Amino acid sequence: MTQTVHIIGAGLAGCEAAWQLVKRGIKVKLFEMKPQKFSPAHKSKNFAELVCSNSLRADDAEHNAVGLMHEEMRRFGSLIMSTADATKVPAGGALAVDRDGFSAMVTQKLLATDMVEVIEGEITEFPSADDPLTIIATGPLTSADFIAAILQKINHQSLSFYDAIAPVVYKESIDFSKAWYQSRYDKGDQYDYINCPMNKEQYYTFVEALLAAEKMPFHDFETPQYFDGCLPIEVMAERGADTLLFGPMKPVGLTNPHSSEKPYAVVQLRQDNKEDTLRNIVGFQTKMKYGEQQRIFRQIPGLENAEFARYGGIHKNTFIQSPQLLDEFLRLKSQQNVMFAGQISGCEGYVESANVGMIAGYFAACLVQNKVPLVPPTTTATGAMLSHLHDTTSDYQPMNINFGIFPTIQGEITANGKFRKIKGADRKMAYCHRALADFDEWLKQIQK
Repeated sequence: MTQTVHIIGAGLAGCEAAWQLVKRGIKVKLFEMKPQKFSPAHKSKNFAELVCSNSLRADDAEHNAVGLMHEEMRRFGSLIMSTADATKVPAGGALAVDRDGFSAMVTQKLLATDMVEVIEGEITEFPSADDPLTIIATGPLTSADFIAAILQKINHQSLSFYDAIAPVVYKESIDFSKAWYQSRYDKGDQYDYINCPMNKEQYYTFVEALLAAEKMPFHDFETPQYFDGCLPIEVMAERGADTLLFGPMKPVGLTNPHSSEKPYAVVQLRQDNKEDTLRNIVGFQTKMKYGEQQRIFRQIPGLENAEFARYGGIHKNTFIQSPQLLDEFLRLKSQQNVMFAGQISGCEGYVESANVGMIAGYFAACLVQNKVPLVPPTTTATGAMLSHLHDTTSDYQPMNINFGIFPTIQGEITANGKFRKIKGADRKMAYCHRALADFDEWLKQIQK
């Protein structure tokens, strides 16, 4: 009899895990609460819903850790990456996608196989020890009832912080007598970004408005712990009046064709859909009230008459303490027929979530076929991410993939036998080359 693996959650991690199992001839029951119930950040009935067109980030596999992870996933046969490549939109060196087209295609591909059975409705009870192998991939917006069941099972070893969503405006409402097209340092296509300049007075007036704006209240009586890679714009402003000049509003690498005066600050807008009718305001994730967002963001030159397709907002991110709770194959130590994958396992970011879902699918396939999975080497992006999920050396926090969690490369031995220290771009390239060579060797081993 063919074994079936249960997967709870049809986000990026759950869909990727399902795909990897199906590829290996294993049936899947995919449990998804949509469309019966939606999280605060999700609106579509489709699987693998993104909240930002640029959620998959940089696509440079030579110098960038997340781009390296993209390439490893492509080589592994990732559903998420093949779909992203098929639905991408221009974004310079980033892998941006048409969000609706992306989630629709992921859904279509999974439903096209007779190996996936979808069960709609919210799961509120933790899997029993008698259930089939189950992957929990419910993401950072796990429903309150199910997270309560998880917390009870893991003795409340959980943490939470908050991510914020950037607003989106209709491109036709942007005033191009003030704004202009240009990618920073002219990287990528010139139409990838729209730029809105500010002079010094406008910038500091804008910062004052951010600081004084009325914010959305928190309803769960918890103190938010923001992830540093996704701080709300007003929280960045609270860290110092000039903070934004070194973050999303830095003016470097741009030339205003409308004026000989160098911009003091620049707001960038990135393409949000394939038709390029929508633009999201880069780095402007926020918890301000909607009326405040409209009033304050319309102070930006070029956005005085901006029409908003989506206002910014916040969403809660919940994750478990993986180093204490999970084994090397992402199984719950106290109940080994349950695995965790995606952001609830303690990684951060859509790419990382899909990556952990991918490897969880491979692990699950091995386990139900009575094979011992082979863990990827830590020199790879996939292995480094898994290694972080087992890092017990400090207070555990979610992490985006970055070269800081890879085994260190200090230098190399030259032809004449001397040590040469590798720096900058060369060092990043060395990390990437080593990773892909080791990943390819690992693929040969698991395919034997």
